[in-house]
Amino acid sequence: MASSSSPQRLLHMLSLILLLFAFCSISESSQFCDAGFGYGESCGVSSSSSTKLLIKGGTVVNAHEMEVADVYVEDGIIVAVRPNIKVGDDVIVLDATGKFVMPGGIDPHTHLDMEFMGSGTIDDFFSGQAAALAGGTTMHIDFVIPVNGSLLSGLEAYEKKSKKSCMDYGFHMAITKWDEVVSKEMEIMVNEKGINSFKFFMAYKGSFMINDELLLQAFKKCKSLGALAMVHAENGDAVYEGQRRMIELGITGPEGHALSRPPVLEGEATARAIKLAGFVNTPLYVVHVMSIDAMEEISRARKSGLKVIGEPVVSGLVLNDSWLWDPDFITAAKYVMSPPIRAAGHGKALQAALSMGTLQLVGTDHCTFNSTQKALGIDDFQKIPNGVNGIEERMHLVWDTMVESGQISVTDYVRVTSTECARIFNIYPRKGAIRAGSDADIIILNPNSSFEISAKSHHSRSDTNVYEGWRGKGKVEVTISGGRVVWLNDELKVFPGSGKYVEMRPFSYLFNGIGKADAKYLSSLKAPVKRFRATT
Repeated sequence: MASSSSPQRLLHMLSLILLLFAFCSISESSQFCDAGFGYGESCGVSSSSSTKLLIKGGTVVNAHEMEVADVYVEDGIIVAVRPNIKVGDDVIVLDATGKFVMPGGIDPHTHLDMEFMGSGTIDDFFSGQAAALAGGTTMHIDFVIPVNGSLLSGLEAYEKKSKKSCMDYGFHMAITKWDEVVSKEMEIMVNEKGINSFKFFMAYKGSFMINDELLLQAFKKCKSLGALAMVHAENGDAVYEGQRRMIELGITGPEGHALSRPPVLEGEATARAIKLAGFVNTPLYVVHVMSIDAMEEISRARKSGLKVIGEPVVSGLVLNDSWLWDPDFITAAKYVMSPPIRAAGHGKALQAALSMGTLQLVGTDHCTFNSTQKALGIDDFQKIPNGVNGIEERMHLVWDTMVESGQISVTDYVRVTSTECARIFNIYPRKGAIRAGSDADIIILNPNSSFEISAKSHHSRSDTNVYEGWRGKGKVEVTISGGRVVWLNDELKVFPGSGKYVEMRPFSYLFNGIGKADAKYLSSLKAPVKRFRATT
């Protein structure tokens, strides 16, 4: 027992006290290191400072295994994962006994600082990422929107927006028109800019939507570049007709949004996109799968051997559309998103599909507008900016809904919230794993702690929350981003400019075997047939 009073022990205790003091000194009214939240020059520590951390005694969880082990971190990288790691006195020690040590979440689907429907999302690359870190997500992939169809101009705009980032991020690129210039710019995105995925809108007629002819050309280009084609799958022409129908019927409130774009239109577009991608023989990623109709098309395609990824979002998993009929407009309007949140029953089916592997990972489509912005459509649901929150809530809601209920295992939880995203977008094992050499993006989750969701306590700039009042089990108590403790004791320690852009290489595992399948197809044609010309 004499060692407990040794100088080394005292130094270690002092270092831990200083760390806790640093976090606790952040007042509740100034949780963010950002001028807009009351922070100035004195904010945080420099982004170049190094940290040595030891996470002791927790159950380390990866997508395929779990073990009780220590995790040692140095200079933002995981150095060792094994039991009983011994370290010096200059290392900060976090006790994770009885808790799970996991890779930080990766959100594959966000829209920060995006101009849309005559407004702009309320969360930028600082507030949105700060919210993410408070909820255990340590990386996200945002969608770059072209400027007047130009991918290069769009990327330049998003590079400026992301300068205030406080955690790691990557980019998808949206395609809103098609010509030779766009085709050449896609090459630049993949070969020089670290973007390996492109999103195509089958909805939003008159703005983002592209037709089947252009979709085919774009799919072919994605295949040649080793880039993943992504689709927002709704039949935009039919949605436009549905909107006209609702207005003619005098249905102008938020419920008209859901009624104008029923599940059948999502299912039809999903089936069409899958068949076109299959015709080209390129992998396909279907974003925000919201309905049984779309899920069943993905299931059918995967059973037939097609490489299709289905991404449900947390709002579709845990909510239903009943709120859209609320008599209070602000309450109803905050649930408007596209595709819509569906009727009760769809969410349960999506949960089952996730548990069975029919759907592979969970995103959020975090695209937040405050109540004033939503009120732009008070007389016409078509003018309500589409989008809900979720970047802070996803990790907690998936745990409470899927793990606590026994639908998925703890290792599956890591897979659907982190690892599979890293694999699909070709950044594994740098991200999505607790192993030597991986980035030190780590969370400590206490399965016995409870959480409660409220707009009063969340870290988004939005004044509403679609999960208001949700109480559940399983709380992220510590978030470590790039080797730095950023969330501890319900306090954030983040500052703008500390995040890094993560380049994503083409030709992920989804492209394995594509060449052989093409060769098999060509050999099966038995064509062209050599024919003799008839002579007279």
